[in-house]
Amino acid sequence: MVVKSVIAHGATGLVVEIECHLSNNLPNIVIVGFANKAVDEARERLRGAFASCQLALPRKRIIVNLAPADIPKADSGFDLAIAVSILQASQQLTLIAADKTAFIGELGLDGSTRAVRGIIGKLLAGRDQGITSFYIPRANLQQSLLVPGITIVAIANLRELADHLTGVNIIAASQASTTEAAKNTMSHNVEFDRSRVAISMVVGQLQAKRAIEIAAAGGHNILLSGPPGTGKSMLAKAMPSIMPPLDREEILEVTHLHSLASHDYDRIIFERPIRAPHHSASHAAIVGGGATSRPGEITLAHRGILFFDELPEFGRSTLEALRQPLEDRRITVSRVRDSIDYPANFVLIATANPCPCGYYGYTAAGICRCLPQHIMHYQQKLSGPIIDRIDLYTSVHEVEHATLLATAADAKADEAIRQRVVRARRMQAKRYGSHQLNADVSNLQLRQLGQLEAPAKLLLDTAAAKLQLSARAYMRTVKVARTIADLAASPAISPAHLSEALAYRPQLTAPV
Repeated sequence: MVVKSVIAHGATGLVVEIECHLSNNLPNIVIVGFANKAVDEARERLRGAFASCQLALPRKRIIVNLAPADIPKADSGFDLAIAVSILQASQQLTLIAADKTAFIGELGLDGSTRAVRGIIGKLLAGRDQGITSFYIPRANLQQSLLVPGITIVAIANLRELADHLTGVNIIAASQASTTEAAKNTMSHNVEFDRSRVAISMVVGQLQAKRAIEIAAAGGHNILLSGPPGTGKSMLAKAMPSIMPPLDREEILEVTHLHSLASHDYDRIIFERPIRAPHHSASHAAIVGGGATSRPGEITLAHRGILFFDELPEFGRSTLEALRQPLEDRRITVSRVRDSIDYPANFVLIATANPCPCGYYGYTAAGICRCLPQHIMHYQQKLSGPIIDRIDLYTSVHEVEHATLLATAADAKADEAIRQRVVRARRMQAKRYGSHQLNADVSNLQLRQLGQLEAPAKLLLDTAAAKLQLSARAYMRTVKVARTIADLAASPAISPAHLSEALAYRPQLTAPV
């Protein structure tokens, strides 16, 4: 009889059928089905677990097959399912509903269950293929209870599972709708947002603050340019405080992606992630991949913010890898054995100095000592396609020193900005449905639902010719104008909204 389990496969999972055959040959355990070393070593874990839990391991030749056999298996989470398959083949169990039940978990030598990576994706994949009941390690229970529509049985050790499946001691099942963690996610988010760096803590920089508000409301990418020490990084860190909290579906999605890349299997991600990789980070660390094709910083910023401080200092290949996620909101990690798609719907916040020393064009901040050829080389590190995919460009200027300690944070002003952003996002959800923002919509949706007034259209056509906008930049300007109109609670895009959107396009003579 077949026992089912689920293997992590990219951002989702794949149901695997486990078969066990006993024969009267020399006692041994053989695992077939394209299994790697981690799966093959389950033989020794099983021997130790059976002995520690005082369960009878058949003194026969045990052949375990993992189907489909043409897909690589690199997951220690098969241990529990293989143990159940052996117990079932040796007629030691009585209570299995094989068609709609799956077993996921790693075993220790003492028979205890250990948490596995990517449990949420496995549960979702199993649920999509008709599995309704899952037996999992107790350490994975907290994350698992976020998944609705399934029954969870948390197992502490193999002896406990065997007693449950023989009817000796039935374990109570759990469901997502009965957990306090699932009920209180929204209140947790509100508390977290209030503890963030507030946007009012940044002194001055009214234009940059307005650009941050627009980016947060519509999911637009933004580049802040200016000399060092003027508040560019602080503005980026303050952006989460004005963004709405993650909802239940987003918490599920983000928590799963983070569990794929970390060893903290019981952590639930309640807040919008903000990832800030250093420019010395490897290409695989940012994009994803490696020996096990794990998600990189681009994917870990999903539903949150990806902050690239000093954008031109990043490697050329890393910057060009941003093309796909900035356009498609997904990234494809291709390797010899497999090609995996990861979600990557984030807001890119990038900063840049106008030159290597940072003071070109800002004489009040310092004297630029860079040679002209160095300035030109520095500015040309950003390719045209990358510049086209950034929606908002704004300069961050020097601040009067006397105002740095004279201005205090204004909680009411921060809350007013956050309420405008939340209201604008609700308008977009009503217009497009689901979690789509203005930055995510297709050109067809924008033509049908953008509501661009005739005078605004004329203004855009005239400005596009003068600013030499590409077709992509043209449509992105309309998306920014649509967000500005949403912030003003306007049903249509007026010339005033479009004029403000055009003000955030890079000028031909701009340093960056």
